[in-house]
Amino acid sequence: MVALAAVAALALAACNATDSEVARKANKPLSPQMVSLLGQKDMSPASPILVRIFKEEAELEVWKVTSDGSYALLKTYPICRWSGELGPKVRMGDRQAPEGFYAITPGQMNPNSNYYLSFNLGFPNAFDRAYGRTGEFLMVHGDCSSAGCYAMTDEQISEIFSLARESFGGGQRAFQVQAYPFRMTPKNIAKHRNNPNMAFWRNLKQGYDHFEVTRQEPKVNVCARSYVFDAEAAPGRGFDAAAACPPYQVPPQIASAVAEKQRKDDAQVAELSPSSPLAPVRTGSDGGMHPVFLAKLKERESGQLSFTEAPGTLPEYVNPPKVTGAAAAPAEVATTASVARVPTPAAAPQPPAAKPVVATAAAPKPAAGVPNPAAVASVAAATVPQRSVSSEPSATRPQ
Repeated sequence: MVALAAVAALALAACNATDSEVARKANKPLSPQMVSLLGQKDMSPASPILVRIFKEEAELEVWKVTSDGSYALLKTYPICRWSGELGPKVRMGDRQAPEGFYAITPGQMNPNSNYYLSFNLGFPNAFDRAYGRTGEFLMVHGDCSSAGCYAMTDEQISEIFSLARESFGGGQRAFQVQAYPFRMTPKNIAKHRNNPNMAFWRNLKQGYDHFEVTRQEPKVNVCARSYVFDAEAAPGRGFDAAAACPPYQVPPQIASAVAEKQRKDDAQVAELSPSSPLAPVRTGSDGGMHPVFLAKLKERESGQLSFTEAPGTLPEYVNPPKVTGAAAAPAEVATTASVARVPTPAAAPQPPAAKPVVATAAAPKPAAGVPNPAAVASVAAATVPQRSVSSEPSATRPQ
């Protein structure tokens, strides 16, 4: 009932807007094609969703719960634009799109976006705050322009927004966004093995592995400035982002399955590393664009027709506006005349490997507890006001 009330408030906020176009966008029904796809995949429009984002591949996945209660992939969306380099967002103005685990409530859905529609990732979360990271209004939105966000086409964000709205209407209190630098495969780990962010990425991979082996949304907590997944603290103990981890348990079946996957992946990384070319830590580029959109942008700039099908319309201006190079690989990045240099962040400490019981030394709790970003107790009914979305080409506010 709380979720339904929040969705009703979302619709009401749109309807009360001076521009009736806002209401039309926010309440656009799912297309017949999407309804048909849901039926083919044994999914209900009202079932929960989960989103995974991969920077290097420039792809956003929407997963949905099927009739058996597990998540299955519904659709993969090519990302039109993301900015910065691979790696987490560290400070306001670094142009970095966030990496990590974020929970999206109805209150973070913005039908009044300057970029067609959007939802706020909720950066900084408890993990980010433990490292003193700064930034605000980091979004997934339309308009294919980014200065710290994940930008889709208007057509894509409209469909994603509608899928989220229907899931909230079905009772989901918050959906999880898992934002990764790349698909967490042994090949990619080996390729980026010299990156100073690797300890942080291996921590993210633990959550990736939990989802891969269970097909359930991993429960996310933060302690010792690391993510922990599917962990239950000892009675009377809790998780604080900056304090040592309390004794906790991971269900043995999950812990053993994750440990086995990690063992196999580590063996493949060790086998691949001697012959795997190293990826550059800094590319000298500003973000990336999926090849289908890069081909369309090159077509527009050169006047040469491309037979590549793009899922949506490129706006007149794409920020950064100039893209060079061949669209030969998904990891292709766009270049700009002026590149924002991002400082190398301190690597996150390697958290304990997943196992049935983890014990740590007692540590004093901070004065204020850190909320679990994946466990949302209540749903805000008000929409987030959009003051200055991070990807506005003319914006002066650093993100």
